Amino acid sequence: MIINLPNGLFPFQKEASLKLLDLTSDRHSKQTVVMKSPTGSGKTLILIDYIDEYLNSVDNKTAFVWLCPGKGDLEEQSRKKMDKYGAQRRTQNLFDALLNGFSAESTTFVNWELVTKSGNRAITDGEKKNLFDRIAEAHRAGINFIVIIDEEHSNNTAKANTIINAFVPKHIVRVSATATQNNRFEYFEIDETDVISEGLITKAIYVNEGVEDGMEIKDDYDCLLELADQKRKAIAERYKQTVKDKVIRPLVLIQFPNGQPETIEVVEKKLADMGYTYENGMVSKWMSEDKRDLPKNLTENDGIPVFLLMKQAISTGWDCPRAKILVKLREGMSENFQIQTIGRIRRMPEAKQYEDDLLDFCYVYTFDEKFKAGMLREEDHAYIPRRLFLKEKCKTFHLEKEVQNLQYGGLGDRDVLQKIYDYYTSKYHLGKDKEQNQKLLHELGGYVFGDKIINKFMGGVYVITESLQDSEEYRKVYKDADKRNHRIYLLHSLENISKAILMQRDSMKVILERLFRKHIVSPHKLVALDTKEYLAFIVNNEHIIKNDLDTAMAKMTEQLSYKIKPQTVTFKIPEQDFYKYDPMVKGEIDYLSNAYEGYTSGFATSVVRSTSETLFEKYCEEQDDIDWVYKNGDSGQQYFSIVYWQGAGKQRLFYADYIVKKKDGTVWIIETKGGESKGKDKNIDKQIANKFNAFKQYAAEHNLRWGFVRDKDCSLYINNTEFAEDLADEHWVPLKSVF
Repeated sequence: MIINLPNGLFPFQKEASLKLLDLTSDRHSKQTVVMKSPTGSGKTLILIDYIDEYLNSVDNKTAFVWLCPGKGDLEEQSRKKMDKYGAQRRTQNLFDALLNGFSAESTTFVNWELVTKSGNRAITDGEKKNLFDRIAEAHRAGINFIVIIDEEHSNNTAKANTIINAFVPKHIVRVSATATQNNRFEYFEIDETDVISEGLITKAIYVNEGVEDGMEIKDDYDCLLELADQKRKAIAERYKQTVKDKVIRPLVLIQFPNGQPETIEVVEKKLADMGYTYENGMVSKWMSEDKRDLPKNLTENDGIPVFLLMKQAISTGWDCPRAKILVKLREGMSENFQIQTIGRIRRMPEAKQYEDDLLDFCYVYTFDEKFKAGMLREEDHAYIPRRLFLKEKCKTFHLEKEVQNLQYGGLGDRDVLQKIYDYYTSKYHLGKDKEQNQKLLHELGGYVFGDKIINKFMGGVYVITESLQDSEEYRKVYKDADKRNHRIYLLHSLENISKAILMQRDSMKVILERLFRKHIVSPHKLVALDTKEYLAFIVNNEHIIKNDLDTAMAKMTEQLSYKIKPQTVTFKIPEQDFYKYDPMVKGEIDYLSNAYEGYTSGFATSVVRSTSETLFEKYCEEQDDIDWVYKNGDSGQQYFSIVYWQGAGKQRLFYADYIVKKKDGTVWIIETKGGESKGKDKNIDKQIANKFNAFKQYAAEHNLRWGFVRDKDCSLYINNTEFAEDLADEHWVPLKSVF
């Protein structure tokens, strides 16, 4: 039972602990139990109580292994809490376990990086017994393991799974604030409103308070930092009035997505101008490569620093209840806000609310447009890599594969400029009148002109963290396009545009300036924009420019594919390879048609394969005329590849999914793509047409059978004639009619 808590656990916490107990003591339960626990719900205390209850009432010959993210020293925080609240239960770290082993009723706290980082001595043979020896020793002593995976998304990798499986755990308990339901696991979640009701976290999240729709600002860094400081001062003053016997000093977190030196320097200078520096102790920095002036009491309510510069590194697993304000600064115009970061500012400093909205809310300031939980991996990505060995009859097979012709580097900048110019003049009916061209680009293409950078951002009050993902409450701010203040926005947009057609950013910069910038002499000028107008034009129209340039280059690359031949080398199927295996496969059967020994339906489930791949492998297994099927890799020189052309005449490698040999000796090469579901196209490959045409040309030159295969309504369709995006087109025919 939890001790040193005057009133014990909150009802929702005790309920969660008992739910874990029920699921891990029921022999009919699935091995893995997932608990979705909102940040601030006290998941550490819940888990401590659960461990104590399990050892008392279910099985005291159990050793718990508590795996924590590598960043933030979370394993030490969690161990200290268990030592304080856990009824004198024995705790240890990994090095204690290597020295003394895993004993019954022990809980071992492990930093993930100690066992997953490449070359780590903790799992290599040496003078001491390594981790696997100690696990085997515990099993021989009749000890069962239960593995707790805290913030499990942080290390959901193949190597991590190898470590977990080595324990042969009776149960795996996965805990995350952003877990998703999966039918392969037991699943339950703690309601965030229960956590709010008990006063453990803020009543609501206020996004961009004080930033009004239509507002004009000079610099977004200055605007957001000044608003955050005003709010910090107001909260600090209210704490003084409300909390008489303690000092609570609110902390502002300033988050950079990448932490570019120039953007950090700009913020440091702004803070210094406001009176906050490293030297006076008011500012600290916590980044993976730079931890500066981090006092020991940083997380305490009376900690001195009031601004902490950080990256995504401490988005999870860091507990600082005095953090009340989050400023997310961008280094480009199209970044997403990762909502789990908000968990850092939702806790209440005294684990209670004050019935005062100023103190009971937390505050976010950002000009990001979208809020996502996309950084996290979902539990349904859990799989095990397994090594398989090639069947003897497949070892003599060989085929010519294509590799890039290194003597050709792509189109020259002049050719690209001409192609883009021709595209714009044709699509938008442009001529020599630059003012008329500007009008046509706006009316026909939706291009925005002017000398203001337009920023759409979120605003409002939100109670549930995840509701931020679905919000449609947007506002706009306008900023003078100042090259000194917004140069990084321009560079970021140029980088994104250049990636669309695989060009160097500097080359892309020259081309766009020749097309749109006033003071650059060029016969290809479409619109004459001054410096501010040009900067705003590129930043505001980044998405439209990318789409237009991508389309402009398509026909040029198609023509090149017939003129410049790729190099060829001999391909042989690798004699051994790793494939992703789904350990939770039901009704597993051998796939005897596969080129590798031991390949089963467990290598072709929805966990590790797309729908079209799963259906195709099952189809092949049911055919009598197939000798063998080889599943090709996605990248790497050991796999079969075909060259296709993308962007500004750049060669790219395309790895077809399957090579199939039939019993009559014919060889088929098959590429699977997303099909249709409920009338919606599932294909996400924008280069599908380029790959189709390159594939068609390769097959003709090498006298091979081939086809693109897609799924619709659990049936497969093939096309090896003329590319059509719509599966209803006549060129898509049932697979069984051709293959």
